Amino acid sequence: MRILLWPVLALLILAGPWLLGGGGAVFSAFVLIAIFATMAYGLDVIVSDLGEVSLAHPVFFACGAYATAISTTRLGFGPVESLALTILVALAVAAVIGLVTLRLREFVFSLVTYAVTVVAMTVAANWAFLGGSDGISGIPLFSLAGWQARTDRELWPVAWALLVAALYLVDAFRRSGLGQRAMTVHLNPELATMSGIDPLRTRLQVFLVSAPITAAAGWLYAYQRAYISADVLETYFLILMLTAVVLVGRRMLLAPLIGAGLILMQEKFLSFGGYVDSIVLGGVLILVLSFLPGGLAGLARDGLRMARRRG
Repeated sequence: MRILLWPVLALLILAGPWLLGGGGAVFSAFVLIAIFATMAYGLDVIVSDLGEVSLAHPVFFACGAYATAISTTRLGFGPVESLALTILVALAVAAVIGLVTLRLREFVFSLVTYAVTVVAMTVAANWAFLGGSDGISGIPLFSLAGWQARTDRELWPVAWALLVAALYLVDAFRRSGLGQRAMTVHLNPELATMSGIDPLRTRLQVFLVSAPITAAAGWLYAYQRAYISADVLETYFLILMLTAVVLVGRRMLLAPLIGAGLILMQEKFLSFGGYVDSIVLGGVLILVLSFLPGGLAGLARDGLRMARRRG
């Protein structure tokens, strides 16, 4: 079933824009959904598997975006080289943040990681090397082997490939020994220690798995936008990631993709305006965390149970 499911799922996602009409706005929405879903999958590994809430993941997203912007505009790198640099930068930054926060848990961990994001935003907005408040413009088109993606329609296969790769990596991680150790550390740290699992080492390894996934989303976002500034570290991206992770349900492979899809479809086709959309996004996160800890999937399960009892 797994061998059959992956090709079917991949083809359905790839055909999605054409099934919905194939207009330019549809392709633009699907490219952003793929980028933001990939961004959320990196955070999902930390939240769902490690049981922590990292508020530093916008930093990894920014690492990918800035590494791509700098390497393409100043060093002449292509997509493959800029992606490799993105992964290296994300791993280095994740190692530093991970080592600093290894022994921190829950509220203190979240507070420190949020402080990292605030510091990073200040640095990005004021450091001339990163473009300061003006940012970095002139990022070239995505070009590979003579082929260029001039529109979102042409960029969609690249975004699709990135999303499918993220789905595969998260699925493989959860079936791996590291994924099982992470769940043990999450659910019972004492049992993990008694079983010979090093919780600190496991937490660092999961952080190193998570960061490149979110950074790769920043890599493609830089090509799609052709301009990068400190706004990639704004609270909007953090709230979007968190909402995409918890909206449908945790530790469900397609949940961040569906969550990101619902958020972006509302903003693209049922928008109430920029500020109101942000309020809606934040309100949805508050409602889910306060009243729907199991997400929409949990709500559906509860509804089915009630229906069966009445039946």
